[in-house]
Amino acid sequence: MSVHQQLQTALLELEAAMKAANLWRVETPQASAFASQEPFCIDTMSLPQWVRFVFVARLNALIDANAPLPAKCEVAPAIAAYLMQEKVRPSDQFLVVRAFEKVDQLVTEN
Repeated sequence: MSVHQQLQTALLELEAAMKAANLWRVETPQASAFASQEPFCIDTMSLPQWVRFVFVARLNALIDANAPLPAKCEVAPAIAAYLMQEKVRPSDQFLVVRAFEKVDQLVTEN
């Protein structure tokens, strides 16, 4: 299985984990929100919005184009901090962070 196929599977698992934690159903950001220069578009989007509409969308575009992946991906620590701050159930935190760690690892190691 290619790294792109592995990443596609990992992104589906990430989506499932976020849905289970009720973090996937978020409002679509306004077009202007995508112009943010801040990490994670933190000034214009919630973290779940950024994950769904920027992070996952960009990785899926790279997969579809069979394009090279970024050199490094370290999203899991930010997600872990966000989930703790939002007091998400510990079991959901574990599953979501674990899904992000898998994506981080696949991108960074390839």
